[in-house]
Amino acid sequence: MIRFFDIIFSSLALIVFSPFLVPIAIALRFSGEGEVFYVQQRVGKDGKMFGLLKFATMLKDSPNMKMGTVTVKNDPRILPMGHFLRKTKINELPQLINILKGDMSIIGPRPQTQRCFLAFPDTSQEAIKQVKPGLSGIGSIVFRGEEEILDDPTIDRLKFYDDIIAPYKGELEQWYVKHQNLYTYFMLIGLTVWIVLFSDSKVYKSIFKDLPEPPKELQNKL
Repeated sequence: MIRFFDIIFSSLALIVFSPFLVPIAIALRFSGEGEVFYVQQRVGKDGKMFGLLKFATMLKDSPNMKMGTVTVKNDPRILPMGHFLRKTKINELPQLINILKGDMSIIGPRPQTQRCFLAFPDTSQEAIKQVKPGLSGIGSIVFRGEEEILDDPTIDRLKFYDDIIAPYKGELEQWYVKHQNLYTYFMLIGLTVWIVLFSDSKVYKSIFKDLPEPPKELQNKL
């Protein structure tokens, strides 16, 4: 049933958004490095890798530069249009094609690079591999401000991601797998739209009161 709604919603979204997706593609072609799309290998269902589509917002060689696949606020690797596309999440919209292909769902654990996926605890990895990754999900909503959290020169950013963020994000994704149903699916779609419009909202805490508690290092940041 979820696959049925994935196809309907992703098809409608591509039709609705196409009038401004085309101009964005043209603008990207003639700015930055001239790349329109960025394809990155991510971990999917059953641990299989797939090519995740995004609008190009960073330098092509950014994974091989400092911070690798972890991005921070005002990251110098971000291209001129990249800040706007990333803030509004428009850069994620090409993944509607991934959803139509069956690589992803509208809602699910956020697909990770191999490096970030391996930072999750083993139990989280096993749970995440049971379902298709999502365009949005509880992890994406809770960690909407992840780049800002990591924008702290007093911390070792990679270590903070591996030791603090990844384990908690893994718990959230395990929560989703355990509670996966149509109610959660539609509620998280609604919350995604709400968070895009009201980025500082924490309404998810009132709706899903049984979410895992964040570690003390994140309690004042989420």
